[in-house]
Amino acid sequence: MGTTKKFILTIALLFFIVFIVSAQPQSTVQKGEIGITAGAAHYFGDLNPKLRLNRPKAAFGIFARKQFNDYVAVRLSGHFAQLGYSDVYNTYNTFMHTRNLSFQTNIWEFALQGDFNFFKFVPGDFFRRYTPYITLGAGVFNYDPYAYYQGQKVFLRPLGTEGQGSAAYPNRKPYSTMAFCFPFGVGYKYNLNRNINIGFEVVYRFTTTDYIDDVSGTYAGAAAFPPLPNGQPSLAGIMQDRSYVYGPPIGNKGRQRGYSNQKDSYVMAELMLSVNLTSYKCPTVKP
Repeated sequence: MGTTKKFILTIALLFFIVFIVSAQPQSTVQKGEIGITAGAAHYFGDLNPKLRLNRPKAAFGIFARKQFNDYVAVRLSGHFAQLGYSDVYNTYNTFMHTRNLSFQTNIWEFALQGDFNFFKFVPGDFFRRYTPYITLGAGVFNYDPYAYYQGQKVFLRPLGTEGQGSAAYPNRKPYSTMAFCFPFGVGYKYNLNRNINIGFEVVYRFTTTDYIDDVSGTYAGAAAFPPLPNGQPSLAGIMQDRSYVYGPPIGNKGRQRGYSNQKDSYVMAELMLSVNLTSYKCPTVKP
């Protein structure tokens, strides 16, 4: 038999084997996954309007995924992440750099998401062990921005740095430390064996708040923060306008402090490790 005929016969045999294997009923069915995630988170908002990725911070999570078929799943997840930024990095903009504001916050997030695979994903099947996917959903998260003054941690919300809760601004209410988020992103997962998957995803969170960074509208002005009885400036007055380190303060009443028409947001990029939850499927008996 010639070499060409042997090659054709070998290829035909391989296709036949693949067809037979793929036609076999699955003895196990993937019901879902439970897993952990770890990676980095980054903030975007009034202190970082150009969406720069120069200050990533740690992010960790857990999740449980319910698989409805080989393509569609619903995921419940919980995340802890750290966010933060400072105007010291905004050297490209004189006003923002002189504004000299900064913040950090911990994020506790719970979300419900739908995952949609591009390819059929079947753990244990050599030919269907990977897929890219998209994910989107809704969630709620807790945040509480703080900064440091003379080495001391200072939570910013109780200070009302834009006049929230003060007699001078009765219409400016204190913001909540809870807000909604809407995750949207892409990922890729790979099945190592019948039980274990690994993956990577990048998910952007749109939010309903502009106060993750404690910055949103205009300066309330020094008059909204009366000095202490001993004549010293109040902590709220100090933290609302920190431009004094560069010279005369710039925080005149009504001057723009943030971008109130643009909500804050954040993104997480994470590695994922999960364990499959499966059930046994009895083969169909043919008469």
